[in-house]
Amino acid sequence: MIAGIVVLVVIVLLAVVFVGMYNGLIKLRNLVQEAWAQIDVELKRRHDLIGNLVETVKGYAAHEKGTFEEITRARAGAMAPGQGPAEAAQSEAALTQALVNLNAVAEAYPDLKANQNFMALQTELGATEDRIASARRYYNANVRELNTKVETLPTNVIAGIAKVSKAEYFETEGAERQAPQVSFGADSGPSAPQAPTAAQGPSAAQAPTPYQQPAPSPQDSPAPTAYQGPPQA
Repeated sequence: MIAGIVVLVVIVLLAVVFVGMYNGLIKLRNLVQEAWAQIDVELKRRHDLIGNLVETVKGYAAHEKGTFEEITRARAGAMAPGQGPAEAAQSEAALTQALVNLNAVAEAYPDLKANQNFMALQTELGATEDRIASARRYYNANVRELNTKVETLPTNVIAGIAKVSKAEYFETEGAERQAPQVSFGADSGPSAPQAPTAAQGPSAAQAPTPYQQPAPSPQDSPAPTAYQGPPQA
């Protein structure tokens, strides 16, 4: 009787553990999928903004045909459907490189950089890049946790039963990456040299000022005497 109760208790405990691990894996898989969906939304927004930037730049530099064709191809590759996170990361890296070349074109046209529409697109693109970076960190953190559970005991056994597999990271080649810094502003060039401040002292080109004798104080000046007339013979 007691042995039967012990066996029943053990079975119940094992069932509870199994359900907990199973539900944990499913939850992690759903978190990974939701995190990727958020990245996908931001990437689509990025593609739209870059398309608008290209059209704006064309209005000022229509002869830069090679640059526009390059970024158009890279944008089409990034927008191709059915890409996994690893493949999408490579496509986005190629698009970022093409965007750097567009930046070089924009630098040659001061009127373009002063265009209000261009400035607004630039600001929106910068904010989108920041959101992509934040979403990527969240996604990769969930992928790391999911993959660890899929590869380690005892959750790997349950992962096989639940058909939960490893997920792909979303990151470009190399070590830890930051959001691409895309700047079309006028501050991208080298800054002008600054004149030395007073704290730095005079430069070698400055001539020294002549020494001036300090004026005597009233205490140091002799008191005037009264006139005593011509000297006595």
